[in-house]
Amino acid sequence: MKSVVLNLLMLVFSFSCIFPLIWMGYSSLKVKREFNRNIMSLPENPTIENFVKVLTNPDYHIGDSILNSVRTTLISVFFIVLFGFIVGYFLARIKFKGNKIIWVMLLMGMLIPVHSLLVPIYVVFNKTGLSNQWFTLIIPYVAFGLPISVFLCQGFIKEVPTALEEAAAIDGCSFSGTLFKVIMPICKPIMITVAILQTFSCWNEFSFALVLIKDTALQTVPLAMTQFTGQFSSDYPKIMAAMLITMAPIVILYFCIQ
Repeated sequence: MKSVVLNLLMLVFSFSCIFPLIWMGYSSLKVKREFNRNIMSLPENPTIENFVKVLTNPDYHIGDSILNSVRTTLISVFFIVLFGFIVGYFLARIKFKGNKIIWVMLLMGMLIPVHSLLVPIYVVFNKTGLSNQWFTLIIPYVAFGLPISVFLCQGFIKEVPTALEEAAAIDGCSFSGTLFKVIMPICKPIMITVAILQTFSCWNEFSFALVLIKDTALQTVPLAMTQFTGQFSSDYPKIMAAMLITMAPIVILYFCIQ
């Protein structure tokens, strides 16, 4: 009896998580008038009109925004994982004079709220000409994603026996060979974890994209979604169709990683 109740509770919790996605899916097949009449009912005459409008209207730039998000996310996550592994290794294995200083600076990078730095970063990027470029968002994404990546890799590498590196050195392996051919494969689980976390973080990031990107052709997905809301009314079925289209790449990637 206890297991039945527990399973029922788990079923209810699972359904509460998946229902918003189901609701969004069938609501995107309605027209605006039908949705406003009853937001929870199933579509009487399902139509893909909203998807066609979102994909074919050049004013929405959905295709460009997806490509911009994919490019920015892939490059940012690559550098976050690579630099996080290298810096984490040096902090975990090598004791040098500035070790603690670097550790504290990275810790401060996690403690300071991102929104409190938007204005200084906006001024610096405008003065240096770094704003409104295709690579603009990669710089803050890497900078703010690096601290958590370093701490996770550092903690993982501390648990790796140093005897492996000593054995590699005895066999004639160079320092870089030991780092990338011996230690990196062992750290694959934590590096994949960092990659998953940072992929979702970069894909959904909105604040930096809003402040640093002005050109419509350079907008990322979260910024492009703002054009579907009006001042006095919004076409919710069309918004849901756009949301399903833009979330498709990240959902496919998630299932591939699983």
